Amino acid sequence: MDLLSKYGDQLISAFWTTVQLTVLSAVGALILGTILAGMRVSPVPVARAFAATYVTIFRNTPLTLIIVFCSFGLYQTMGVQLAQSSSPTFLVDNNFRLAVLGLSVYTASFVCESLRSGINTVHVGQAEAGRSLGLTFFQNLRLIVLPQAFRTVIAPLGSVLIALTKNTTIAAVIGVAEAALLMKEMIENEAAIFVVGGIFALGFVILTLPMGLLFGYLSKRLEIAR
Repeated sequence: MDLLSKYGDQLISAFWTTVQLTVLSAVGALILGTILAGMRVSPVPVARAFAATYVTIFRNTPLTLIIVFCSFGLYQTMGVQLAQSSSPTFLVDNNFRLAVLGLSVYTASFVCESLRSGINTVHVGQAEAGRSLGLTFFQNLRLIVLPQAFRTVIAPLGSVLIALTKNTTIAAVIGVAEAALLMKEMIENEAAIFVVGGIFALGFVILTLPMGLLFGYLSKRLEIAR
């Protein structure tokens, strides 16, 4: 209780940063992953090859390396800035947005593969029926295939989101003040490593357990009878 009273505000702030990282990265990964999934089933060979290469590279690259590249490669070497340089919180905001970028491009590869597996479950006759009605590939994908694919892969996408929530701890390597960075500081300052570890383990359980329950419910509620 002494630790909670001493670090209470910092704990709330750190986990709120974790939530923000998760939500923003999830939105970015879902958008990019959906585009990549469409490219993977596209009739255009170049698009299929690009998406397959992207997925292969990012799924097999350590997330830490991607996050570090976003900071040292994009910002410090190439000068890419995602925040106003005149802002007094420039470094904090820039590191946060670079972390969101890294988490998004990494997680998008897993979203893509989950969606592609869902697309493969849609009966080919439905796509052919859409083409017979004069729908283009993208109209067919948007109106017929993707709505069914999303309903099929709700549970896998939930697993990807839970993994993303835990992966946000990697953002600490570039100084983003999320839960893992505060845990490191508390362990260094307090002689209570198991208590500190327990506090943060409980915090992540509180974040991820409702996600698992919600996506499990939605998966059963919205599954397509075949």
